[in-house]
Amino acid sequence: MIKISKKGDFRKSYLFLNRSLTWSQRLHLDIICQNGLHDLQEATPKDSGKTADSWSYSIDYNYLFRGLKISFSNSNINDGAPIAILLRYGHATKNGGWVQGYDYISPAIKPVFDRILQLAWEEVTKLV
Repeated sequence: MIKISKKGDFRKSYLFLNRSLTWSQRLHLDIICQNGLHDLQEATPKDSGKTADSWSYSIDYNYLFRGLKISFSNSNINDGAPIAILLRYGHATKNGGWVQGYDYISPAIKPVFDRILQLAWEEVTKLV
């Protein structure tokens, strides 16, 4: 019979990892997010350009999970409907037709995730 038990928690590990995230690394994240914002603006289908100009991002410290949260959002809302989402997933028209959606968000934001993953891996391998 195999018995597995544990003692303690990951508090010291969380503390170490949070301390290792310096302001220069946070500034680097800000630059990565600015690049992602630019890519989103460029990839957004343009009619008037309002949806493309309505992208923003935020980087917030999440105390519950002891980490950073990066959010991209679009503030262009018409009659309660978020236009960026309608463009991505498609929508019905007034006369009963359907406008096919176009996934422009995922390809535009993927380089942001890839770069953050690369930075995290570099930090982890530096510590070993």
